Amino acid sequence: MRKKIFLLAILFVSLQTRSQQINEAVGWLESAFVKWQPVSNAQTYNVYYTGNGFTDQKIDNQLIRSYGSYYRADIPGLKAGTYTVKVKPVISGVEGTGTTTGSLTVLAQDRNGFAFDGGRVPGGYKVDGTPKDGAVILYISQNTKNTISIDITGASANPCVGLQNILYAIKKGKDTRPFIIRLLGNITDMSVMEGGDVVIENANNASSYVTLEGVGNDAVANGWGVRLKSASNIEVSNIGFMNCNSTAGDNVGMQQDNDHIWVHNCDLFYGDAGSDADQIKGDGALDNKSSTYITLSYNHFWDSGKASLLGLSEGTTTGLYITYHHNWFDHSDSRHPRVRYYSAHIYNNYYDGNSKYGAGSTLGSSLFMEGNVFRNCKYPMLTSKQGTDIFYDTTGTFSGEAGGTIKAFNNTMTGQTRYVPYNATNYPVEFDAIETATRGEVISSSIKSKLGGNSYNNFDTNAALYVKNLLIDQPAVAQTKVTQYSGRVSGGDLKWTFDNSVDDVSSTVITALKSALTNYAGTLVSVQGETSVVSNQTLTSTINNNQTVISGTAISPIVFTWGGTATDATVTGLPSSGVSFVKNTTAKTITITGTPTATLSYSIATTGTGTAATGSGTITVTPVSAQTLTLTSNNNQTVTSGTAISSIVFTWGGSATDATVTGLPASGITFVKNSSAKTVTITGTPTATLSYSISTTGTGTAATGSGTITVTPVSVQTLTSTSNNNQTVTSGTAISSIVFTWGGSATDATVTGLPASGITFVKNSSAKTITITGTPTATLSYSIVTTGTGTAANGSGTITVTGTFSGNQIHNFTVSGKTSSFYTITGNMNSTAGSVSYAGLTLTARLKIESSTAITYTTTAASTLTLVFDSNFTGTIKVNNISYTATSGVVTVSLPAGANTITKGSVANLYYISTTYNTTARMSSHGSVEEEVASAKLALYPNPVSNELNIDSDKAIQKVEVYNLTGALVNLKAGNNNTIDMSDLANGSYLVKVYTENSLTTKIIIKK
Repeated sequence: MRKKIFLLAILFVSLQTRSQQINEAVGWLESAFVKWQPVSNAQTYNVYYTGNGFTDQKIDNQLIRSYGSYYRADIPGLKAGTYTVKVKPVISGVEGTGTTTGSLTVLAQDRNGFAFDGGRVPGGYKVDGTPKDGAVILYISQNTKNTISIDITGASANPCVGLQNILYAIKKGKDTRPFIIRLLGNITDMSVMEGGDVVIENANNASSYVTLEGVGNDAVANGWGVRLKSASNIEVSNIGFMNCNSTAGDNVGMQQDNDHIWVHNCDLFYGDAGSDADQIKGDGALDNKSSTYITLSYNHFWDSGKASLLGLSEGTTTGLYITYHHNWFDHSDSRHPRVRYYSAHIYNNYYDGNSKYGAGSTLGSSLFMEGNVFRNCKYPMLTSKQGTDIFYDTTGTFSGEAGGTIKAFNNTMTGQTRYVPYNATNYPVEFDAIETATRGEVISSSIKSKLGGNSYNNFDTNAALYVKNLLIDQPAVAQTKVTQYSGRVSGGDLKWTFDNSVDDVSSTVITALKSALTNYAGTLVSVQGETSVVSNQTLTSTINNNQTVISGTAISPIVFTWGGTATDATVTGLPSSGVSFVKNTTAKTITITGTPTATLSYSIATTGTGTAATGSGTITVTPVSAQTLTLTSNNNQTVTSGTAISSIVFTWGGSATDATVTGLPASGITFVKNSSAKTVTITGTPTATLSYSISTTGTGTAATGSGTITVTPVSVQTLTSTSNNNQTVTSGTAISSIVFTWGGSATDATVTGLPASGITFVKNSSAKTITITGTPTATLSYSIVTTGTGTAANGSGTITVTGTFSGNQIHNFTVSGKTSSFYTITGNMNSTAGSVSYAGLTLTARLKIESSTAITYTTTAASTLTLVFDSNFTGTIKVNNISYTATSGVVTVSLPAGANTITKGSVANLYYISTTYNTTARMSSHGSVEEEVASAKLALYPNPVSNELNIDSDKAIQKVEVYNLTGALVNLKAGNNNTIDMSDLANGSYLVKVYTENSLTTKIIIKK
């Protein structure tokens, strides 16, 4: 007996002194976690927390999980404050002393937004983060997802078995106990689901509360989504969603008739590709339809294609409220959100490298966007069918839907392509958002969307709603919070680093990220207290497990890695035909290498507890192909001395591994070899005739190529002129005759830009002269180029007319009737007054636009014509016999210098005419009128131009338009480009318009 007592005493002392090494302990958002090293011989562990009135409060067994090399316990449901956590091993039923963490600080969740309207607190937790009184807590793992059981009040039969069957019973809304459903680890599809989703309903019972949450940093809904319908007071949080292939296709979707919903701290990854072209990354990540009083916060969107659709066919703008705050739109492409009908408060979100657009407003929706950070978001805010939405493409982004309105305050932006706020003078219609000077500013109902005439509803200034008095974070503070706390605990177990130089502008699937998600299995080994162990063998591989190589070529190494509960892996089919493998049991890898002599297949299977994981591959060997050498068709060229050759490119392929050039470099001709592209590029200006040859090297027969470059003597074309090719005359005065004479090897000469504006020319082929004469009516430019052998000669000139530039011309029929010193007006005034407001004026008198009506005038510089009709007029008016369609009663036309005529298109009434010059006038020191470009820091050169026109601007260029002198648009280039290709245009004069963010510059360019 004494011996037994002595042995028990030894065991007790051993247990008292045995403790575990704690690796990490962290306080988080209303939770904490601790990780520790396993203790030898410990069968289980007990975990306790102390703080906020609790002393050694034991946590549930299921919160303690094994990950093989370490254990982890998470403690959700803590009130904000300071805690310690104690971990004790249990050996042979006896609890050891254990180890206690240092002080851990637990923070409160951010419970703001419309989900909490009326004092509601969605989910099974109280406002302080602790479980509601009487809360039922259920734990769901891969083992228990189909076997978990509980009795539910109102169920058709009890017990209810399996997660979805439990939710079907709650659907009836008769069991008002708060439910907290906690997910553990990686959970795939269940045996009972609805269209591949877990569906939560409770008949909109205001007394029913449900939380669906993940535990720790690795809870994953793998292959399925969460869908809500006819549900109230629901919380979804701390879950990673990936590979969703449900019928609805959304990671989380509010399907219909939901209220007071809070979705937060979730990681939203790619779903399976949908059937539509825009669903390559899955359908919606977080969509909301026919639901109200919603808060979506602290969610992390990982390269989502379509982040969040808001609204579909509600048909009303009344009673639909939602909040988006502190979400990380991390390289997601679009819909942040894309809004129909709703009043949406969107604040403190981080838009990080978004390739398409940020938020979009349609169908009368009202968006209040404040305190957000936009980094390289292409178009931060779009309003349908106006502003940036149709600046580059008139089709727009939003299926032609009418616009809504965006109110913007205190947002920060860097790297955007275009964003245009409302400006009553410059952008009264074509704006993206209305920026306010103060947060509480009320937006006038007179500011309406271009399509649909919708105005902002000012919901954010309604004292009955939380928005009016909310104090939000400054943008920089918000960005820090978002990157620290969005997504699952500690950012989740699957992290990805984006390449901003590529991913900021790309909307394609990132193959490596997709592979990581497809192969995701998690590392959870077991859940304490479960009767069966989570058996989760895994096997992942590099993406090159199938390869095709030419005979004699080594394969790229292929690496398979086993994990989970797998303890080893077996290879079948190798070594074989020159391919072998090396197994590293420490790294748990199998690496396959070699030079295959024949096509072969192989397979790998893991061993361990649970179901084995498998992988396989095929290595295909193709015969040695012949060496090849292809070339551009210009390997033989003849050029005039001093002229560069056209680039000659040879490309080797097949079994060729390199190519050798003989005869070069020589006589000014060199070559560049690109081994990656397998090309030899020959360039230069030859000084003498030469020949060269190229031969490939590699396996098989070599391929060869050659060429000769012949140099001929220079033939010189000449063109001379009198010294008066540039002249300035007063309006009505004839120019002095200008004579150009061609010679040398020139056989003829061509004139561009004449005859025009009263100036003509006569060509004398015998004398080889061109004589220019006339009385100019407007400033013009011309050019002359010779034809013949050798290099063409060219000349040019400008004839400037002074004394006629009269500045902007406005004619108001209400003030002046038909009397004008600038416009010649023929027609009849309407005896019945109308009423139109334009540019702060009230216009009543109007000219009838009918068959007999004509308005003529002449400008000496490029200008913009604006015509104001009845506000409901949508017909056409002809300017210089070209029809233009009115928008809301206004027509705006860009015109080159010259004579213009306005005539009837449709029957109409004209109130107001404005001609605004695109250049400004000034008097020079010698008393003449000169023109200067509107932006002093923008230059166009060369002028005349043959091929590329260079644009030098100190501001980002948004687009460039080129018009011929009939007013037709002949070239357009969108984006920040410093050159525009003019080579395809016929010789002559053109009007070039350069748009920057806040200005428009126009200049005449000669194409030669």
